[in-house]
Parts: sequence; structure tokens; C-alpha cells
Amino acid sequence: MIVALLVVAGMCGALYVRFAPSDPQRWHVSLAAQKEGRFATGVVRILPGQLGQLHHVAQSTPRTKVIAGHPDTGRVTYVTRSAVWGFPDYTTIEQRGNAVVVLARSRFGQSDFGVNATRVEHWGQGLRVLQ
Repeated sequence: MIVALLVVAGMCGALYVRFAPSDPQRWHVSLAAQKEGRFATGVVRILPGQLGQLHHVAQSTPRTKVIAGHPDTGRVTYVTRSAVWGFPDYTTIEQRGNAVVVLARSRFGQSDFGVNATRVEHWGQGLRVLQ
């Protein structure tokens, strides 16, 4: 009985993670004060280039979709879900002069196991190819 309850609780948790709604008001934030760095659940990078080009790279990433913004407005926020469990990671990109500020962070957990930094590095490589 206890095992069955634990299995049901685990399944409910997995369903919540996969289907939890994304609140654009919470994730689509200004990056004006952001400085480069890494933290437990994400990363901030400043990449030379244009937001429109990075937007093109981001949209080619599997399981990634826009939740707010547009390149014409100077800021776009994406949600990228992990392949198996559907964990959401949020990435906001914003134009700052001749560079793009990228803030990538996890919604759940106390560590992102480096996946956000890896994704941002891949996006940076794709941006360099387009330039």
C-alpha cells in the first residue's frame, strides 16, 4: 500500500512538472542589471551579436518555444523542456548595444546540472556561425 502511494505521488509530481503552466510575467524579465556568471540553477552570458540572429538559433533547438516577446521588441523568453521528464528551463535574451544578454535558468530543483550553460554555449556557437 505504501509503495503504491509513493508510485502515485511520483507520477503526480512528474505530471505537474511536465504540464505546469509557464507564467510570462514571472520569466520575461528585464536583463538590464545582469552580469556574466554562473549559479546553481543557471547562467548569464553576454554574447556579441544581434538578437534576431540568436532568436533564429534558439528556435532551432529541440523542445524550445517562445513564451513571451519578439526580436523586434528587444527581448524574447523561451521555455525549453527536457526530453524525458519535460522539466522546463527558461531562457531570456535581450539586446544590449552590439551584444545579447542571455539569462538561462531552471524552474524546478536546486541545480540544473549544467544544462543551461551547455545550451547557452551551443546557442553562442550557432550565433558565431551566422556572423
